[in-house]
Amino acid sequence: MSEGVGPMRDAVDGVYRAESRRVLATLIRLLGDFELAEEALHDAFAAALEQWPRDGMPANPRAWLVSTGRFKAIDAMRRRVRFDAHVAGLAERIAEPPPDDEDPHLADDALRLVFTCCHPALPPEAQIALTLREACGLTTEEIARAFLVPPPTIAQRIVRAKAKIRDERIPYEVPPLADLPQRLDSVLRVIYLVFNEGWSASSGDAPMRRQLTAEAIRLGRLVVDLVPDPEAWGLLALMLLHDAHRAARESPSQEVVLLDDQDRSLWDRAQIAEGAALVERALRSRRFGPYALQGAIAAVHAEAPDAASTDWRQIVGLYDLLLRVAPSPIVELNRAVAVAMRDGPAAGLALVEELLARDELTTYLPAHAVRADLAFRLGHLNDARASWQRALALVRQDAERRYFERRLRELDEQA
Repeated sequence: MSEGVGPMRDAVDGVYRAESRRVLATLIRLLGDFELAEEALHDAFAAALEQWPRDGMPANPRAWLVSTGRFKAIDAMRRRVRFDAHVAGLAERIAEPPPDDEDPHLADDALRLVFTCCHPALPPEAQIALTLREACGLTTEEIARAFLVPPPTIAQRIVRAKAKIRDERIPYEVPPLADLPQRLDSVLRVIYLVFNEGWSASSGDAPMRRQLTAEAIRLGRLVVDLVPDPEAWGLLALMLLHDAHRAARESPSQEVVLLDDQDRSLWDRAQIAEGAALVERALRSRRFGPYALQGAIAAVHAEAPDAASTDWRQIVGLYDLLLRVAPSPIVELNRAVAVAMRDGPAAGLALVEELLARDELTTYLPAHAVRADLAFRLGHLNDARASWQRALALVRQDAERRYFERRLRELDEQA
């Protein structure tokens, strides 16, 4: 039996990576409490590590974990009843069989959890931190790096948000259709942040976390089915169009392959067609916003047969519109790249230098990477080296580190 323990532990680890967030979401629904559900989740996986090597993996691991976690929580609550009468009602409530007559679409527990975390009673920064922690499983440190704030600040936001949900009895539910529009902006923003963390992992060996991108797309589809909104269409399109490049974006050595260098025969053309159709639908509505515009930019890239055929004039025009709808230094940086491709590296570099002089992107790694690339193309090797070294100092991800180290070696060889 001991010979099978190692492989089974690996199998349990795989189930944890793939299913733990969905198991947690269901346990939160059944138990009605974040802390109790998290404890039940850990107890369920501890039981799996003990029982599965002996009994074999169940046919439906997720259902087994939910059932085991729920019964572990019930047992714990009943033990506490002896010492604390206040928990008696909760113990009886969670012991009741879960309802099975709900609409399966609205009952998606991951979507319920996202809407609960994005309740308007919570501050926007707390909504995002709580969703990324509970629905997506990011660590406090990963969330802190994404928002450039200290980890204790993120931890406090999460603790306060959970307390508010508990104290104000915020329901764990997808809101009624009439209330969906006012909650939609926060939900879309969080889903996009989940996708971005999956598409460009903030830490670890691999450049992508594919389970997060897949989960973000799945949630995006559920939202589109719930709310016929142009921005929901635009966000789903944007994620599909980026994800269509997935097979070509990572080299065998787990290094990021830039868009211009990708083998476009590996792109998922069916996914591109679906994303482009969603973009067209959103733009035709005349009620589109930043997600639809970013989706349109991604569609222009995706529909070009090769890098040289990219319509940079159209992309610059779309960025001009995006800057009016949702101005930000990052949009300006992306526009500068498009201008460099349309008008030459000197024009783009001037815009990047102006952005960096404003001190808004000083710690934003892509800004230094763009400056390095444009300076290199102009033959300004010392400037390129300084910017790549600055980017390397900001790296948190192993694949990015390897990429910048390679660019610096290439620069030294050329020099």
